[in-house]
Amino acid sequence: MRSIIKKEFNENIKTSRNTLNSIIEQIESAAKICINCLRLGRKILIIGNGGSAADAQHIAAELVGRYKTTRKGLPAIALTTDTSAITSISNDFGFEHVFDRQVEAIANSGDVLIGISTGGSSTNIINAITLANNLGCNTIGFSGKDGGNFNNICELNLIVPSYDTPRIQETHMLIGHIICDLIDLEFSK
Repeated sequence: MRSIIKKEFNENIKTSRNTLNSIIEQIESAAKICINCLRLGRKILIIGNGGSAADAQHIAAELVGRYKTTRKGLPAIALTTDTSAITSISNDFGFEHVFDRQVEAIANSGDVLIGISTGGSSTNIINAITLANNLGCNTIGFSGKDGGNFNNICELNLIVPSYDTPRIQETHMLIGHIICDLIDLEFSK
């Protein structure tokens, strides 16, 4: 068992190190986009499926509540939490529209939409990002593998350089926490 535990930790460390070396500037840019959005009184919307839905909720909670410092609550919404909206939209329009219908209703020009997908190719997230772009939102992708379709539609796509889904998901949360930390530093002044 210990060999498996060590292997998993070492894979996580390797993925984190590779990500740091390949996208540190892009993570900084993503944080600046989010900070600018919040300074202008706009909001951050976050979407994802499965475990990425939970990550979206986690990041939104860190911004609305607090991450490390006590500061004013910041406007962030995980569009993965309203079960009535999710089920009615899925029933009436299809699951591929579960997020774009919410973006249509809630997003405004200048808001940020963060889409989380390990492969960058989830149809419902692509539809939402495409609509958000048309509405004048800033769009940030958290992806992995080769970045998938996010490469063509996101203003900024943070690609974790791995094909291992658990490592991509872990690193997405690390990136989310780093962005929350940088936002905290700005808004706790």
